[in-house]
Amino acid sequence: QVQLVESGGGLVQAGGSLRLSCAASGRTLGSYAMAWFRQVLGKEREFVAGINRSGVNTFYTDSVKGRFTISRDNAKNLVYLQMNSLKPEDTAVYYCAAGAVSLTANTKMYDYWGQGTQVTVSS
Repeated sequence: QVQLVESGGGLVQAGGSLRLSCAASGRTLGSYAMAWFRQVLGKEREFVAGINRSGVNTFYTDSVKGRFTISRDNAKNLVYLQMNSLKPEDTAVYYCAAGAVSLTANTKMYDYWGQGTQVTVSS
């Protein structure tokens, strides 16, 4: 069992940056592949970025490539999402997730989820 808590969301102007953090407790984060998803009210949860257990391999949805970077610090049980050049369409609740299967965008492959953190990008 692992508990995930996101932080770092907020209100930012278009073109700005935010760094989200996901803190894990209960089990060593290095046991899991990790990912960030986002969801807008009334829409399905959308994959944003994923990272394998070691942190060597990452992948992103096309809309954030070149702007977002996922990383992890297994020693600190933390996962990050650095978001640059933010756009109004990035506005959503962002969730981190942990699972056994690496580098998948399928929400069903993730066993543990945080409560989410709101990111709002104003134009």
